[in-house]
Amino acid sequence: MWYLDKDILYLIFEEIKNDKKTLHSCLLVNRTWCVTAVPLLWKNPWKYVTIKSKILLFNVIISHLSKESIDILNNQGINNLITETYQRPLFNYIYFCKYLSLFFLENEISSKNFEKSKMSIIRNEILKLFINGDTKYIHISIPDKFDCQLHHIPGFEHCFSELESFYCRGNIDQNVIEGLTKVCKSIKSLSVGINLNNFGIFKLIEVQKNLNTVNLIHRGRLKKRKESFNKSLEESLIKHANTIQYLRFEWKPITRFLSYFVNLLILEIYLPYSIIDTYYSNQLENISLPNLKTLKTRNVTPKVLANLIENTKGNLTEISVLYSDRYDNSEMFIQAIYQNCPNLKYFHLSLINNSNSLISEFENLLISCQFLSGLVINVYDEYYNKFGWDSLLLILAKSSPISLFKFKFFSTTIIKLFSGMVLFFDNWKDRNPILLRVGVDNYVQSEQMNELINEYKMRGIVEKYSIGLGISGYENFEWV
Repeated sequence: MWYLDKDILYLIFEEIKNDKKTLHSCLLVNRTWCVTAVPLLWKNPWKYVTIKSKILLFNVIISHLSKESIDILNNQGINNLITETYQRPLFNYIYFCKYLSLFFLENEISSKNFEKSKMSIIRNEILKLFINGDTKYIHISIPDKFDCQLHHIPGFEHCFSELESFYCRGNIDQNVIEGLTKVCKSIKSLSVGINLNNFGIFKLIEVQKNLNTVNLIHRGRLKKRKESFNKSLEESLIKHANTIQYLRFEWKPITRFLSYFVNLLILEIYLPYSIIDTYYSNQLENISLPNLKTLKTRNVTPKVLANLIENTKGNLTEISVLYSDRYDNSEMFIQAIYQNCPNLKYFHLSLINNSNSLISEFENLLISCQFLSGLVINVYDEYYNKFGWDSLLLILAKSSPISLFKFKFFSTTIIKLFSGMVLFFDNWKDRNPILLRVGVDNYVQSEQMNELINEYKMRGIVEKYSIGLGISGYENFEWV
């Protein structure tokens, strides 16, 4: 029988690590395959969890409890849901974990409906399984309102000294953050829900040595957050301006902190709809981001957006623009795109109007951006009734570069989109077959759209398509 040693098997399994079904089947071949596959499956077991499998996973975790822990739970009268399935596993699966999901553990513990006092006992014994002297984690995710003092558990420093990725929902005990700050210095990816009580996050950001990815999501009422808080946050980020390559933020800038981020590759600015553009426009104007490749914005004015694009030195390949009905001057930044982004591959545009000047500028973009591969257009015209798809889609069919064949369309007025699609397909000649995703508002519209597109699929105009309800799934550049 042909034999593969463990090193070769490991390399093979690494290639299929995201294929849960195939990797599971490898467990059944023989012991060598099983021993090699188990560490990969348990490196991040949480990503494989489904509604059906979460109870089984939790029972496997419980089966690792020591006799001492079992006795503690039994003495507290916790001997039903927790201990009835106790049976020691063949492997110490927890040893292989590199990702720690406190979301999963909290949800499963809470689902047992024990008294609050007993809940803390259960949590402590389970956390002792994961926080020990053997396991080292590279990622931790912490749920909202988490207050368990992890740094008081023996083995905490060993487990988190090499942490590379950190995620929390926001409203967690500041002592937990401070405990992590003392130990975790090598975080590369940081994703945090920012609210009024996140003062500890400043220090956590500052002590990192090689921060690369920062995702700061707003939580709670933005109006209650003082400008001094945002200013301190921006000052903490500036200290890592040389290493941060991905940055997302959702507040109005207080300082010109972005001017320091000359190595930024991806920038996402999602401003709240409630703010007035004069509050922040001065902080974003004339910012030079020479290496920027991806720009995603919400509620940034056309003037500021055009200015950002003009100062990216032609490296932008992906642009996504969402803005409110107060800003109805798309021509300004579309012009900035085709004049400054010759390498553009993906473009996402939200519209409420399509004037003749916009159509003209949009055609200029299609002609100038010859590497454009994917286009997403969302139209929110339910209350304005200004948008007509016909002229836009006709120009799209006639002037698209050869490379462009992947599309996503969403409209709140599907009748107008329907007529435009007929023009679009009829004029799509001698081109690559289309990959298409369309968003509609109800099942009746879905059936009508399906009948239309399927007719053109039979003709070879459309290669593959999907139809869904609502806007979900129509904002990312993914067509698979």
